Order: sequence, then C-alpha cells, then structure tokens
Amino acid sequence: MKKLLTMMVACLVVSAVSVRPVAASSKAEKEVRFAGKVKLGIEKLGSGRDTRVEVKLRDKTRLKGYISEISENGFVVTDVKTGASTSVAYAEVKQIKGNNMSTGAKIAIGVGIAVGLILLISWLIVASSD
Repeated sequence: MKKLLTMMVACLVVSAVSVRPVAASSKAEKEVRFAGKVKLGIEKLGSGRDTRVEVKLRDKTRLKGYISEISENGFVVTDVKTGASTSVAYAEVKQIKGNNMSTGAKIAIGVGIAVGLILLISWLIVASSD
C-alpha cells in the first residue's frame, strides 16, 4: 500500500510540474487578429467591378456589391444597382464572402468550353458517319 501511495504522489508531482499555464487571448486581441485576416482577404480579392462581396457587419447590417476602394483602415463597398458607396472599417466586419475572377481565369473557362464543344461536335460527326 505504501508503494502504491508513493507512486501516485510521484505521478501527481510530475503532472503538476509539467503543466504550463496558457495565456488566453483577450477579446480585443482576437478582434484585432480577425481584422488583420479580413484586411488580408480584402487585399487578396482586390478591387473593381468584378470583385463581388457580401459583407455582414457586427451591427448586423448586410452589404452587397463590389469593392471599389481599399485603404489601410478599411474598404468601400459600392452597391451595383444603386451605386451607393459605404465605407467599412476592417474591425466592423463580422463575416465576408466574395469572389473575383481574373481575366486569365475567364479566358481559360472560355477556351475550355470551346474545346469541349469542338470535341463533342467531332464525336457526333464521327458517330453519325458510321
């Protein structure tokens, strides 16, 4: 019994020594980190009429449109239908969804469709001549 008790105490001591405290991030630090991620995402999307986004703000406002301007502290979302522009700070963003198709991607899709159609027509011609 004495050996068992000694081993249990030794295990508890080793466990207590090996535990390291982990500092929890404050809410403000998390928000700053998230704003940094939003900024990187916006910069990656770029700006222009092809950059369509849906932005949900912390005050539950929703914006749809394209990114017309990017600055150090925020960006501007312009509504496609009305042309109204809204400045948004990175820290105000709760969620953002967006896409931006470059000219190269559009050309590649067009070429892929054209090649597919040519192959389909060729196959139909060969199949009907047999």
